[in-house]
Amino acid sequence: MIDTHTHVTSCRDEPAVVIARARTAGVDRFVTIGSSATEMAAAAAVADAFDGVYMTAGLHPHEAADWSDALAAEIRRRSAHPRCVAIGETGLDWFRDRAPRAAQVTAFRGQLALARELALPVVIHCREAEDDCLAILAEEAPPTVVMHCFAATSRLADVVARGWYCSFAGNVTYPSATALQDAARQVPDDLLLLETDAPYLSPVPHRGRPNEPAYVMETLRMVAALRSTTPETLGELVDANATRAFCLG
Repeated sequence: MIDTHTHVTSCRDEPAVVIARARTAGVDRFVTIGSSATEMAAAAAVADAFDGVYMTAGLHPHEAADWSDALAAEIRRRSAHPRCVAIGETGLDWFRDRAPRAAQVTAFRGQLALARELALPVVIHCREAEDDCLAILAEEAPPTVVMHCFAATSRLADVVARGWYCSFAGNVTYPSATALQDAARQVPDDLLLLETDAPYLSPVPHRGRPNEPAYVMETLRMVAALRSTTPETLGELVDANATRAFCLG
């Protein structure tokens, strides 16, 4: 099994401990996210230190005010790491609004341009900004798009029609998440991914405690039940999809 979106370097325990627990649970590959200059450096160090750990390079929309030519150059430099598999996470967040919206759009467009230039997938953060985010993606996205922590349930048909991957996090296990659960049932087999977004969005029964990559197995079990299949079968499917999406060796 693979956790396709995690922040290993932000988890409560040291990466070695977190990764060991995940391997014991059945998770053997990880995509750890670099969404700031500091996190990119930390992600590269973890990818260097542990087999099966990949990284991304990007700037989170919350940090979009930091976007600059120097930051773009840093993303380009980090993308040359042999285990860097995507640009991002990038996108738009109209829910928290922790950076000016104009700055978020500028950083988003800049990273989409980098993804096209570097021929890398892009990992998308989209919260309460579906129409604006999808409109920009429709015009500027690289060939491979991963909708991290998928929540655009009202736009599922559009996302699927464009062949973008839908990655479900621990919130799909919440009893109130019926629309998200319906989406998890409907996504075509070849576009389905699973993640933790650790240390955030812990799945049931770990809700209320810090998340970690081992807990992707809870999300796997939930989504397998929603899709009337076994966790083993779904795990193989997700692993194959991630290998294709991120061109993993």
